[in-house]
Amino acid sequence: MFKYLLQPQLPTSNTVSLLLLWTRIIIGMLFLNHGVEKWMEFSYLSDTFPNPIWLGSTISLILVIFAEVFCAFAFIFGIFFRLALIPMIINMGVAFFIVHSETSLADKELALIYLIIFVTSFISGPGRYSVDHIFLRKCCNTHERYKEIDFDD
Repeated sequence: MFKYLLQPQLPTSNTVSLLLLWTRIIIGMLFLNHGVEKWMEFSYLSDTFPNPIWLGSTISLILVIFAEVFCAFAFIFGIFFRLALIPMIINMGVAFFIVHSETSLADKELALIYLIIFVTSFISGPGRYSVDHIFLRKCCNTHERYKEIDFDD
């Protein structure tokens, strides 16, 4: 079961894989922008950042920057895709359900949109234009799940 978490879904059509790539690049860059802004303002934000999981403002900020910068890069390139999405999903879940729980939908809709995209991406996988797929094609194409597939279709 765990090994399927690390592997992408079976290859799909080029059109679907291009759509997944396009989504990863655009959404990943937008999400990365949020993290870079927080990183640049780290000294100011470390004292004032919300502490929704009671680890302290600085630790909470570090976790958010990890999700929004490092995991966003993994999302964009499709490397350890599903593992990278877990902190991103948790980040947006906490933002939507805890940090902005008392605000209007208009104030928290961006967190909800990201959350929906990340959960959908987790289910769909990165597609064939990803580092995970290239690694799987080069190293693991002897796995019985992939024996009948031509990875270069």
